[in-house]
Amino acid sequence: MSNKKKIVVMSSLVALLAATAVFNFVLASTTETTSADGVTTANYFTTYRSERTSTRNEEIVQLDSVIALYEAGDEKYEAATEMKMEIVAAMEQELILENMVKSLGFSDAVVAVSTDSDNVNVFINSSELNYDTALSIYNMMKNETGIVAGNIIIMPVYAES
Repeated sequence: MSNKKKIVVMSSLVALLAATAVFNFVLASTTETTSADGVTTANYFTTYRSERTSTRNEEIVQLDSVIALYEAGDEKYEAATEMKMEIVAAMEQELILENMVKSLGFSDAVVAVSTDSDNVNVFINSSELNYDTALSIYNMMKNETGIVAGNIIIMPVYAES
């Protein structure tokens, strides 16, 4: 690939990244509402997903630019491809886990699976969390991910819909 093509590809990727950041800012500011005490409460889950998607999109754009610069078989190409696949796998796993948690009767849930460590964070839309519910979520996460007890964190976050 010639230097001119590389510059064009990188410039377009940077422009795409900037556009994504602007859209994220605009969408995040329109979905948040402020409660009487000045704390942003309505919809924590939508905002979290939006920020997570924006961050992941930025990471994927950066990895795509590395993949475009190098040829298959190159060490950097292979590393970028592997990282991209890990991100995609984490995204798929989070979607499945979120739907499984919602199937327990919660109106909303967000699951964050770390790609670089063995951590799972589960945020559920509930004003309180009892032992039985926490145990069922924990067992579900443990069975689906294989992650050990100390690395699964379950947090109730009450957000009115």
